[in-house]
Amino acid sequence: MILGVGTGLLLGPSAGFLSKEMSYTIGEWLALPGYLFLALLQMIVVPLVFASIIRGIASGEDMEQLKKIGLRTVAYFLVTTALAILIGLTLALTINPGTYISSELVQNTIISDTTQVESSGITTPDVAELPGMITTILPTNPLGALATGQMLQVVLFSAIIGVALVSISPMQSKPLLELLGSLQEVSMAVVRWTMLLAPIAVFGLISKFTINLGLEALMGMLVYVGTVLLGLLLMLIIYMSIILIVTGKSPIAFMRAIKDVLLLAFSTSSSAAVMPLSIKTAEESIGVRPSISQFVIPLGATINMNGTALYQSVAAVFLAQAFGIELGFGELLLIMITVVGASIGTPSTPGVGIVILALILNSVGIPTAGIALIIGVDRILDMSRTAVNVTGDLVTCVVMDKWVSGKKSSSEEFIEMAKHEAQRRALDEDVIITAHEE
Repeated sequence: MILGVGTGLLLGPSAGFLSKEMSYTIGEWLALPGYLFLALLQMIVVPLVFASIIRGIASGEDMEQLKKIGLRTVAYFLVTTALAILIGLTLALTINPGTYISSELVQNTIISDTTQVESSGITTPDVAELPGMITTILPTNPLGALATGQMLQVVLFSAIIGVALVSISPMQSKPLLELLGSLQEVSMAVVRWTMLLAPIAVFGLISKFTINLGLEALMGMLVYVGTVLLGLLLMLIIYMSIILIVTGKSPIAFMRAIKDVLLLAFSTSSSAAVMPLSIKTAEESIGVRPSISQFVIPLGATINMNGTALYQSVAAVFLAQAFGIELGFGELLLIMITVVGASIGTPSTPGVGIVILALILNSVGIPTAGIALIIGVDRILDMSRTAVNVTGDLVTCVVMDKWVSGKKSSSEEFIEMAKHEAQRRALDEDVIITAHEE
């Protein structure tokens, strides 16, 4: 990031070494690895989410407990997501980060007149239209949802398939689970390859951003970055308060127990990449029952995106202020509703949150081309919000472990899991057939 800023200042028109046209041309070529980085992530998120959610839900073998955990977990996710959005909107409207950057400069360097989106062209749906809109959430064409990347529909379809696999006999579900296991591993391999581009991508995007907007705009962006980081810190404090209230244990001890997975989440910017370590940490470091951790964490890695929701709400208000667009109560309410839906469908891979942001911006008439304004500094925010997302998943595990009682004690579950793993290794199979309990 630092090297990218320096390169951008050196090659920018303000330095006087290159013409404006030449500077912008070089900036586009420098940003090419960043564009490839985002394109690769968009390519792989759908199969990764599809496989992860189905396998996560299907790992539960008790339908009654699955129903109890599922309903309470989703309700908890929705409440905390709404709280995160409220924190983000409140901070953005109080600090007003968009006023620290020149609206005219943004308009001239980021977006042309032909791509302006008039806010008057966006209408808030009537109450009578809401039932029809709600029914469109369910995918009538699942393959179409998978092909077009409709993430919320993909999540719902995956959840339905996962529950269906639990309800049928293990012998019938085994072939599909093994196929999805292979798909999940292939997807993670592509993610690992993509992450090799991350440092070059950040350098190129930061360079292009600095070339296009200069140091003045970059300093204005620091207020935006600070606003998001402050919101994430407040969300982290809320999580620690929940730990203290629910368990009565020290939040410092909790953070010490999960520090390894948080450092990995921060460095990879991917909840999906750290999912195995998150499950291991939940079970071994904080003592969560396997039946809870193996359901909550795969589901939470896809739909519990509180850090992302907070960031998206701040980003929407920031860009509205930067473009000089007034947001009334109706627009703010629409942002909140859209962010809740978008955060649920945001894939758990790096950089995708900023892609989902386009939907939110378009819903209230903010030019989606404004994303180019914030993509250069998105890497540090992506790393930070991913750490908060993973913390939220682990806190949810602790809450559900206390809230949902199981038929077996924690020690009994761990013993059974160890026996199952030994059997799996002995047979060299990904999925072991076991009879459902009556």
